[in-house]
Amino acid sequence: MVERLNAWMREDPFRLPRAFFIGASWLLLLSLLFPYWRMTLQAPQYPGGLRVDVYVTHLAGDVNEVDNLNHYIGMKKLHEAAQVERFLAPLAIGAAALLGEALAFTRHRWAAVLALPAMLFPIIFLADMYYWLYRYGHDLDPNAPLRLPPFTPPLIGVGVVGQFRTVAELQVGFWMALAASLLIALGLHFRRVIRTALERHQPLRVGPLMLVPEEARA
Repeated sequence: MVERLNAWMREDPFRLPRAFFIGASWLLLLSLLFPYWRMTLQAPQYPGGLRVDVYVTHLAGDVNEVDNLNHYIGMKKLHEAAQVERFLAPLAIGAAALLGEALAFTRHRWAAVLALPAMLFPIIFLADMYYWLYRYGHDLDPNAPLRLPPFTPPLIGVGVVGQFRTVAELQVGFWMALAASLLIALGLHFRRVIRTALERHQPLRVGPLMLVPEEARA
């Protein structure tokens, strides 16, 4: 098996980073199908809790029930948040995945900039989530039946809002996007070291794999 892989790599040393880039593109696309973030509200009157799952394109779960409860503290309806982001997310992820595919088939040094959208997407998602959590917790209706001081629901971890305990967790979609970001980083690293080995006419081995054989030339 190792010999076959070495023979495969000998034909084109850049196949390994290319596989990382293509795998990252597909992971990012598939992340659209899974939730990125979940908040669970826990209280004695809701023994099973109320759950809201955040996909990059929509909300799911007990959204109406949570909206009804939020009404009492003057918080806006959940579906009113991040409408522009939810509309643009499929386009942004599709574009980032295409750029990742393009990166797989070009070896120019400047092409690394094509990786930035996919690599930064998880960070952008978290920053946008925090923005909306902060805004929703600080832009409360002053005429609401229940008055609470401004607050920020937790982005990750446990918090308390009134009589509710809130648990915020990252979900499968986010971890897929983060894995895509890490795969791209690995691909960029291996492409750089392979290019350097070829330019210096040096062999390059990673474990049992000979990425650049003795006879390789730039």
